[in-house]
Amino acid sequence: MQEVRKVGEYAATQNVSDRSEPLPLCVDLDGTLVRSDTLLESLASGACNWRIWRALLGVFTKSRAAVKQEVGEIEPIDAASLPYNEELLTYLRKEKARGRKLVLATAACRKTADAVSAHLQIFDCVLASDGVVNLKGKQKAKALVELFGERGFVYAGNDRSDLSVWCHAKRAIIVNASPLVAAKATKVTNVEWQSRGPGLRSFEMLRALRPYQWVKNLLVLVPVATAHALNDPAAWINAGWTFAAFCSTASAIYIVNDLSDLKADRTHARKRHRPFASGAISLTVGLCMTLVLLIAGLRFAMLSGTIALVALYAATSLSYSLWLKELPLVDVFVLAGLYTLRLFAGGEATGHPVSLWLLGFSSFFFLSLALAKRVSEIMTQPRGQIARRGYETGDAPILQLMGIASAFTSVVVLALFVQDEAVSLIYSSPVVLWFIVPLMLFWLCRIWLSTARGYMHDDPIVYAAKDWVSWLVSISVFGTLAVAKDFVI
Repeated sequence: MQEVRKVGEYAATQNVSDRSEPLPLCVDLDGTLVRSDTLLESLASGACNWRIWRALLGVFTKSRAAVKQEVGEIEPIDAASLPYNEELLTYLRKEKARGRKLVLATAACRKTADAVSAHLQIFDCVLASDGVVNLKGKQKAKALVELFGERGFVYAGNDRSDLSVWCHAKRAIIVNASPLVAAKATKVTNVEWQSRGPGLRSFEMLRALRPYQWVKNLLVLVPVATAHALNDPAAWINAGWTFAAFCSTASAIYIVNDLSDLKADRTHARKRHRPFASGAISLTVGLCMTLVLLIAGLRFAMLSGTIALVALYAATSLSYSLWLKELPLVDVFVLAGLYTLRLFAGGEATGHPVSLWLLGFSSFFFLSLALAKRVSEIMTQPRGQIARRGYETGDAPILQLMGIASAFTSVVVLALFVQDEAVSLIYSSPVVLWFIVPLMLFWLCRIWLSTARGYMHDDPIVYAAKDWVSWLVSISVFGTLAVAKDFVI
């Protein structure tokens, strides 16, 4: 294992006055060597830890360096799972192979810097914030000049604060910098190498919204359909605003969920490719997107008159993302409740409230789907405790039993509804509704068979939206409702 020397040890062996090319290459960490911000990652991962919040409040009484050190101690990063800039890393390894001295110079705390250095095994020296000095901008420039002399090093950076360092560097390596920062850097020093980066990644930002999940928000339209108010334009308009409110709010919560799940997602075979886990989008951009989406969602909710329900949805979803998802069984009941809340919001917005029969059916139905979602996640994980979940892989069989029992119970409630006397007041031929019972039973059995076989890689409703058999069942159900309403035997 290569020994990483600290500043004093390195300075003692470095003859600054007699130094030949190539010059030492000093590399920034956040936004340069990694496509993320390690401090924000620690804050996101520890958002539910009261010690993190206490540390943040210390910014009013302590220095930034002290706060960084405390956060790094409370919530250390996993250096092996960070989204490294592979293009820069390849360049650094080539330079190392030809004998160049590499220095990790970062404003991150010492513990984070040492962890990254120990993982990569390419750095000869580590400079980092030490709890007293925040090694950023002018402070970093001062430390590098003291160690290597004026114009005695090459520096790799990415943002505005790095301009203070480039002013004293012999040459610059510009990584993923904005055009303005890159232009200013070329004015203060020569450029040795430049990685322009991907620019604005609109597609990745769209992916972060998870638009395919919006299909679940179509549940707000169900009260209009079950009330047979398809010719009510006002109901459709309000349902549309409600749909937009839930889509915006849900996407904001998905981003929060991704930010809080960075560590867990990076160990997952499929989720590690998500925009934030892969470093395709910065955490700062994610926070800004969250704020904009929440404001838009509340605005749409005001237009539909469902602001209280949408606010409740946002608060519950946020609690789920940060905390409740780690509590076994509580998590699936919350998921089922969030599905049902969409029905309530649709009924409130359209003026067609959810009936007790629909409430009873949906409660068991959505609990079954929530359990299917959790079982599918458990089955894809290696044995043992699952990250940020309160389950172990051995829990899958009992959860399957619960889910299948909930599925059959929901169909029993549907059967009781079909034979209720009140149904004859709504439908011309209520006996036709019995065809829905085996259709729903068949679909739920198929969902659970797909889950058991490992085909369920998405939320069950999202899975159904991509499944032609589910589409055929849905068309058959709505066709049966239409026939039962107007057809007389």
